[in-house]
Amino acid sequence: MHRQEGYMSGFGNEFATEALPGALPAHRNSPQRVAYGLYAEQISGTAFTAPRGQNRRSWLYRIRPAAQHGSFTRLDNGRIAAGFEGRAPSPNQMRWSPLPMPDAPTDFIDGWVTMAGNGSPGAMSGCAIHLYAANRPMRGRYFYSGDGELLVVPQQGRLSIATELGMLAVEPQQIAVIPRGIRFSVDVPDGSARGYICENFGPLLRLPDLGPIGSNGLANPRDFLTPVARYEELEGDFELVAKFGGNLWRAPIRHSPLDVVAWHGNYAPYLYDLRHFNTIGSISYDHPDPSIFLVLHSPSDTPGVDCLDFVIFPPRWLAGEDTFRPPWFHRNVASEFMGLIHGAYDAKAEGFVPGGASLHNCMSGHGPDAATFDKASSADTSRPHKVTDTMSFMFETMKPIVATEYALGSPQLQGNYQNCWAGIQKHFTGAA
Repeated sequence: MHRQEGYMSGFGNEFATEALPGALPAHRNSPQRVAYGLYAEQISGTAFTAPRGQNRRSWLYRIRPAAQHGSFTRLDNGRIAAGFEGRAPSPNQMRWSPLPMPDAPTDFIDGWVTMAGNGSPGAMSGCAIHLYAANRPMRGRYFYSGDGELLVVPQQGRLSIATELGMLAVEPQQIAVIPRGIRFSVDVPDGSARGYICENFGPLLRLPDLGPIGSNGLANPRDFLTPVARYEELEGDFELVAKFGGNLWRAPIRHSPLDVVAWHGNYAPYLYDLRHFNTIGSISYDHPDPSIFLVLHSPSDTPGVDCLDFVIFPPRWLAGEDTFRPPWFHRNVASEFMGLIHGAYDAKAEGFVPGGASLHNCMSGHGPDAATFDKASSADTSRPHKVTDTMSFMFETMKPIVATEYALGSPQLQGNYQNCWAGIQKHFTGAA
């Protein structure tokens, strides 16, 4: 086994990395003979003819080609939902307490629970939103999603993600993105781990344009880290698990598929630390739209409308004078699935805790609870206030989000969630 740790920085750039000197061919992608007896293999995350600026592909130089494994057979899906088509979305506001840690030995894949989603992998549109809770490594087991890229948001415990293209060591308040088709295995260095996953079926996640903001701000490309080449030369009785068409499949494999000795391209896993986000906000009055907190998005064919947004709410200064500073009451054409990674959320006084989640579908009203509204309405806004010790996020989609049967019947579903607005008083002072 050969290990090489480290990262390269940048987003969407062409990278080149080798774990052995001379393993990368010079000037040719697929020479007649590759150094060290390796096989050349291309993995494409976009259509071959996608515009150059949007085209994602990488050349891998590996010990064995990815085609070498046994036949796939169906595997029990566990708590992973096969799809969302044919299910009716609900206008009810919903909120869940954190997923409990498992009692039985459970690895990263067995610990998946599908909470909600929309669209389908076959249509290459929509997303699936999962929670995970694991307490053991994926021993002799490897996984890939043929349905979509995976945006992994740890909430508790670190993850050590060994991928075909290198190692990602990710902790709470960081995210990892694993492209569609990339094989990987996950260890839990702290003994247990819990978090969120958004499986994006649509166009690949990318950085948003900044428009009037200018050339800097929000998530900066240099802060996205891509792993260097690292390979395993292992033989034995292993299992390759694939998520395909919404279902799980397994195939026997006699070697580790993480055997890429060198690679170059721009289709690769990456890591981003949410604490590096350069927050933009108002320094005069009013509370801007949450689009100023956009980290990554999957654009649709309609300009300005995204299939999927990944938005965060990090520590920040609030300086708007004569302004209701927390998120205001609102109804959106978009649908929102929200999670709390760390600390407290400034629009809820209680009930929304780290590891929890909420769902507010298209045009379902939501906003601060009664206690938060009363506090913010009487706050002294002549002085700035810093929101500290917090990190929350939102998966926002242009289509309604369907909660799964598991989510609707889960003991973590808070049946009294609507009561957080029941205490809001009538303050109208106009004449009858």
